[in-house]
Amino acid sequence: MNIKIATILPYKENYTTRNAAAASLWVSDFFKYSKLKKNNFIFGSTSSKDYLGPNYININLKKLNSKLSSTTKQYCDELIKKIKGKNYNIIEIHNRPLVFGILKKFIDSKFILYFHNDPLSMKGSKTIDERIKLLNQVEKIIFVSEWVQKRFFENLDHKLINQTEVVYPSIGKSKKLNKKNKKIVFVGKLNPSKGYDIYRDAIIKILDEFSDWRAYSIGDESRDKPVISHPNHKELGYLSHKRVLKFLSKTEIAVVPSRWEEPFGRTALEATSRGCATIISNRGGLPETSDHCIILKKLDPNNLYSEIKNLISNKILRKRYQKKGFLNVKHIIKENSVFIDDIRKSLQSNFKLNYNKNKLRIINIYNVGQKLNHRLYNISLGKKFTNGFIRNGHDVLEISDRDFIKQNREIGFKSTNAKFQEYLINTFKNYNPDFMFFGHTNNIKIETIDEIRNLNKNLVISQWNEDPIMKSLKDSKENIQKIAHYGLKVDHNFITTDPSVYLKQSNKINNLHFLFVPVDKNIECYDVYNLKPRKDLFYAMSHGVNRATLKKGKNDNRIHFLNSLIKKINGVNYDFYGFENKEPVWGDDFYKALINSKMGLNLSRGLPTKYYSSNRIASLMGNGLMTFIDQKTCLEDIFSKNEIVFYNNLEDLSEKIIFYKNNHKLRNKIAKKGKQKYFKLFNETKISKYILDKAYGKNNSLF
Repeated sequence: MNIKIATILPYKENYTTRNAAAASLWVSDFFKYSKLKKNNFIFGSTSSKDYLGPNYININLKKLNSKLSSTTKQYCDELIKKIKGKNYNIIEIHNRPLVFGILKKFIDSKFILYFHNDPLSMKGSKTIDERIKLLNQVEKIIFVSEWVQKRFFENLDHKLINQTEVVYPSIGKSKKLNKKNKKIVFVGKLNPSKGYDIYRDAIIKILDEFSDWRAYSIGDESRDKPVISHPNHKELGYLSHKRVLKFLSKTEIAVVPSRWEEPFGRTALEATSRGCATIISNRGGLPETSDHCIILKKLDPNNLYSEIKNLISNKILRKRYQKKGFLNVKHIIKENSVFIDDIRKSLQSNFKLNYNKNKLRIINIYNVGQKLNHRLYNISLGKKFTNGFIRNGHDVLEISDRDFIKQNREIGFKSTNAKFQEYLINTFKNYNPDFMFFGHTNNIKIETIDEIRNLNKNLVISQWNEDPIMKSLKDSKENIQKIAHYGLKVDHNFITTDPSVYLKQSNKINNLHFLFVPVDKNIECYDVYNLKPRKDLFYAMSHGVNRATLKKGKNDNRIHFLNSLIKKINGVNYDFYGFENKEPVWGDDFYKALINSKMGLNLSRGLPTKYYSSNRIASLMGNGLMTFIDQKTCLEDIFSKNEIVFYNNLEDLSEKIIFYKNNHKLRNKIAKKGKQKYFKLFNETKISKYILDKAYGKNNSLF
């Protein structure tokens, strides 16, 4: 696509190798990987000549002698001369809302405004009226962190947030984790707002205690600065970005103890990506840089000293942080460059990509359960998907196929299924969705899918299925056939078992994705580890979710397993439902029973299979019960033994149940960590984003 772009830096930025700051590095990094860079020209002002890259156009500013003129106005006047009439499709303005206000009057282009700092500190976005005006006039506003975004929307209607995006400063992965030297480093302005005095006081104590370690400071400060007087410390001054990364790659520990509310905190991202064990403060957007930093509980020299000392003394811990940060870089330059290019493309009238504008219209078809009086709400994946889509900023229209058909049964020539097809097609004509998602239905005719696709060539269709598909289960063949029925007609298929299990039995479908059962903050809302349950062990099953009661004569492997288990756990106060003539529990009764037990057994139908679990795992772990699961499910790829308890066989399980019944602190610790990990990886918003990323061809790993 031929899009001509003018990228405008703040006039105080130096787009140079020697003196590049955050906005210049941002522009340079994303320019390198952009597929639109051929017609992307970068405007700035500097007296140096070592430009960061090609397509840079320098604005020479004269020294101002008159107090009636401003550098900003002079800069804008020169920009207008350079840009006006040159047919730029998009003008991108970095960190200067005031510049946008001036250029908008003279240049007829689409505008993208980037905020690298707190909007409430900038001229042109300090007041509510100024920010509302920006939302009304700018085609897209991009923030470098959620913290910056939240600051912009302070005292504003948060529904307007859909007009904006967060795109983080990003970095490329290093090819290998280098051998480390015993070095500790601070990178940034050497002033108290960056916590340099805290670093000074802590590092002097460290160097006195650990004489074989060396400390460094990279950065400068024109004003008075704290001075570190120690033979094992060296102040390196300002280094180029390339040299900083090289230094970090050979450093053991990096420290970012900022007092200032950092809009993002690029140093922390760079340090963890180069394998430094990194200590940060909990200020501004710093916690968004990496999931593998140590966050200071208290911002003072003593706490920083303790954390550094702990890393020096505990080599295993230090290497763990280094390896996790290196392997799990949170913001990748190549991926986010594609995202920015797609945002740019979305501003062109002939390019439709609602997904990148965060305004998808979604039809979600599943069994809402009206005919069951909504007793399945807490285990309904469809409901959680809807919640996640909406919380990610999309619009969702729910259709309950089974309820529609039941409610429209009447005597006549036209079948209720035929009426349902008409209803679907007419709904599509009115709503014109971007994405259709359905699960556990055979009520949509293939011909209806074809007709719907003809209505919207850009429509993406996906299906999901949570039924077991392991060979050991009699129902599996039927479940596989249900998935295959639509498998080749839809764009993507999501299943709750590792796709390899399906492909070993049927190789007809290629677009298979693994989907873990999501938790939802409004559904899995209890912290049982903070309560005082009377029972020890909870388990609930049924003879089908659509069947409220037990089916006489029904038996399966779970019954035999539970019968054997209870003989081995004498003294354990278990609470099992759907077992021994004890009817299943649903809805609120399910929760009343669940939260009255300390531990939960995650036992599914069939033999344990890679990654498969019934949706009870979300109810158990998501509500804070310490949970037992068979090790053959391979869920140790996701959860550690500190988050869930794996068992090898019946004997092992019974011993562990008795052990954890009597070890309250350890049990509650595992339950809490398990819930935290589950919500971190598989909450409803993250799962829904993963579904859409996969559906629209974006890279996204589930865990």
